[in-house]
Amino acid sequence: MTRPVRVGIIGGGLMGREVASALSRWFVLDQYPVPAELVAVCDVAEKQREWFRQVHGVQLITEDHGALLDRGDIDVVYVAVPHHLHEAIYLDVLRSGKDLLAEKPFGIDLKAARTVREAAQRSGRFVRCSSEFPYFPGAQRAYQLASAGGLGKLLEIRAGFHHSSDLDPTKPANWKRQVLTCGAIGVMGDLGIHAVHIPFRLGWYPRRVYAQLQKIYHERPDGKGGMAPCDTWDNALLHTDVVIDGAEVPMRLELKRLAPGETNTWFLEVLGTDGGVKYSTKAPKTLWTFQRGREQSWQRTDLGFHGVFPTITGGIFEPGFPDCILQMWAAFMAERGGVLRERFGCVTPEEAVRSHELFAAALQSHAEKRAVEVPDP
Repeated sequence: MTRPVRVGIIGGGLMGREVASALSRWFVLDQYPVPAELVAVCDVAEKQREWFRQVHGVQLITEDHGALLDRGDIDVVYVAVPHHLHEAIYLDVLRSGKDLLAEKPFGIDLKAARTVREAAQRSGRFVRCSSEFPYFPGAQRAYQLASAGGLGKLLEIRAGFHHSSDLDPTKPANWKRQVLTCGAIGVMGDLGIHAVHIPFRLGWYPRRVYAQLQKIYHERPDGKGGMAPCDTWDNALLHTDVVIDGAEVPMRLELKRLAPGETNTWFLEVLGTDGGVKYSTKAPKTLWTFQRGREQSWQRTDLGFHGVFPTITGGIFEPGFPDCILQMWAAFMAERGGVLRERFGCVTPEEAVRSHELFAAALQSHAEKRAVEVPDP
């Protein structure tokens, strides 16, 4: 039997737990060629470490990420920590000789992202960045339709990610609300890679951006009876130009922490002269497609459970976030093992850096109230 890929997690918060859950359900993947298991966890908070003591197979639970990296039997490390810690810990992982699945945005800013990318290239290690939502079956169908080129001349593209949890002004401040720990790009760093993953994979890189950025709440409760400043961007609208088949096509990216009525909605819309496709996780089974005809109509397709990688789950059931994160990890392991083939892979370091280049241009655009060129890929 093939030896399992042994995984360590640095950062035992929400996403660390979701990864533990995905790896614990690895047997759901049907005839998948790469076994994997979670063997070590690191978090500086005892409360977070305590949760992992119930997870079968975990051999090391520590507050010292150096102790985790010193283990010679760990192959892959997943890191989910605040953005200002990305660069230092990602570089530590690479220096330890282990492969890395990094969390977005792959460094607190463009400089950090470039540093990590270059270190990854020098190390020769396999490095990818997390982005789960394109692994919904509907998102994959939208990607396949867009990449097949049957939509005619493209008219416009709209992609985004909407949250509403920050609408409540009494919600305490955390590290995502402050530039020092989240980064000057704010919501773009938090949600942006999710939105650009499929467009970038299709080769749709913005050449120019005009950004509208909003800071809605400038302070929030600090949890200690006082108020804490909140200086990151809450919402971002990025109006961009992409060149497709020699023609400029408008692509709008919507990244919002304050979106009334939305809990966690990822979406993609691609409209062309001959056809169109729309998908949103708000209705995870529903794919909308359009074909030009004598009458104008959109067709609704009720999708089943058909991920990038086959599972034991029946095709009549509905997919959810735990399924998408499992599929993303399956893609990571398959590409690392050389068996991804034509299937949809995780965000590459180059794509992560390009997202930072876009977000840096967006900051400049908003400050100068003009459209700004984005560096050529």
